[in-house]
Amino acid sequence: MADTKKGREKQARDAETRQQERDVAESRERADEPEPPRSEEDVEGADDDVPTCHRRGCEEPAAFVVLERYQEDTGYGAVEAEAYLCREHTEEESPVNLEGAYDEYVFRVEPLSSRSV
Repeated sequence: MADTKKGREKQARDAETRQQERDVAESRERADEPEPPRSEEDVEGADDDVPTCHRRGCEEPAAFVVLERYQEDTGYGAVEAEAYLCREHTEEESPVNLEGAYDEYVFRVEPLSSRSV
């Protein structure tokens, strides 16, 4: 194949297609395999029903749940956004979607101890 832009694009597409086909074949082969055994850390933490903080990179246990209900951008319904946050990240939280506020708008922070997870 000639070394042209069109040729390079076709080669790239063909390589992607081959990789996808290999991935699918590998997944099908592994479908019968049992789940890997859980580590001791996973088993110890499995009894804890406390979720971790929703913020990326934070592994602290969540202490609060933040709920915001606002009007969808299209105006055809409400959207509820709920996040479990640690104490530090809850302090940083504030209403985000005030432009979508309406009569039933809600921004609420509740401690997890007063709510069943």
